[in-house]
Amino acid sequence: MPNQSRPKVKKSRALGIALTPKAVKYFEARPYPPGEHGRGRKQNSDYKVRLLEKQRLRAQYDISEKQMARAYDRARKAEGKTGEALVVELERRLDALVLRSGIARTIYQARQMVVHGHIEVNGGKVDKPSFRVRPDDVVMVRERSREKTLFQVAREGGFAADGETPRYLQVNLKALAFRLDRDPQRKEVPVICDEQLVVEYYAR
Repeated sequence: MPNQSRPKVKKSRALGIALTPKAVKYFEARPYPPGEHGRGRKQNSDYKVRLLEKQRLRAQYDISEKQMARAYDRARKAEGKTGEALVVELERRLDALVLRSGIARTIYQARQMVVHGHIEVNGGKVDKPSFRVRPDDVVMVRERSREKTLFQVAREGGFAADGETPRYLQVNLKALAFRLDRDPQRKEVPVICDEQLVVEYYAR
């Protein structure tokens, strides 16, 4: 399991991205790494730049290094650019799509929903956040979980992102359901990352 012991705000500042809505305001106020030397100049080697970019991508999907390396191996065998294929590979994770749909507020909450058995795919319970959703798969909150306060909030749009729902998803929040229409395209995926640097990190 990914290491979540570090506070999300500190982690956000260290990586240079807001990982949760709560972190956004703290990050805007202190857009530099945590610690007494956070504002100092730092020498960045090529390795460190690539490592940081890889860690940023990992953090946005809340996955372990092992899961990241496996996703990279699959992306390397796919057609087209490896970096773009890597982002698409990660975006097809069940927890990521639960987040994008607006059913969850953060990737951490989405992971918990899946692990606790609240989510089903094509009518069957799935409790693995790493489950890879395929085009035309229908994902919804299980009938027995829908009356929980968390999902009532989601149904009313309380967790929906400010921007548009990604075009690769058809979402019905009132029904607490969505469908993956097609594979995402990199430009549509709302993650902050220079994926080419991640490819260079693994290809070194």
